[in-house]
Amino acid sequence: MALSGIRAIVFDLDSCLCAANEVGDRLFQEAFEAIRNANHGAVSEVRLQQAFADCWRFPFDAVATDHDFSPAMRDAGWRAFKQTEVKEEMHGYGDLDALSDLAVPLFLVTSGFRRLQESKIKALGIAARFERICIDAIDEPGRKGKAGLFQEILEGRGLRADQALVVGDNPDSEIQAGRRLGMRTVQILRPGVARGDNAEFHIQSLFELKGLLGA
Repeated sequence: MALSGIRAIVFDLDSCLCAANEVGDRLFQEAFEAIRNANHGAVSEVRLQQAFADCWRFPFDAVATDHDFSPAMRDAGWRAFKQTEVKEEMHGYGDLDALSDLAVPLFLVTSGFRRLQESKIKALGIAARFERICIDAIDEPGRKGKAGLFQEILEGRGLRADQALVVGDNPDSEIQAGRRLGMRTVQILRPGVARGDNAEFHIQSLFELKGLLGA
């Protein structure tokens, strides 16, 4: 079954185009140490380790809330993550060349700390592939969220929601936001990503998108 009438595709970044920990666990080491030093028994070691694992896939503010971080832990992590950035080259998943085969405008929407997300995009060298890049920066006021940024893209291109496709890994973030707006949705099942039940389509590789679009 092919998707028809798609005039724009919106991609997520982490666990969609690149693994969040591609450059290694050392990227978050300073932040994790700061959180641990501020813990003082507020969160068990088992739960702390799960929180650290979640930081690779979800925005820090959500992780801190979900795992009941104390204000001191949240503040320590926030300060550290706000200064974190990738300083070496990244390559992303091995199928990024498939983006060049898609004959519609491409957009990138990613959530996280602005410095970190911008440094990943620069390290990947993918900015020129997208008509617009939007960062849902959790460390800046006036945050619109992914749904708000998706709406901006639709309005900016004069598109109906069903003329745009959202491609991402997280059922509770970009997939949910896209569905709420009436956009078409595809979940990409990268290593470690659990299959959700709210996306219209599921793929293993970006190379499947061209066929899905009937191209």
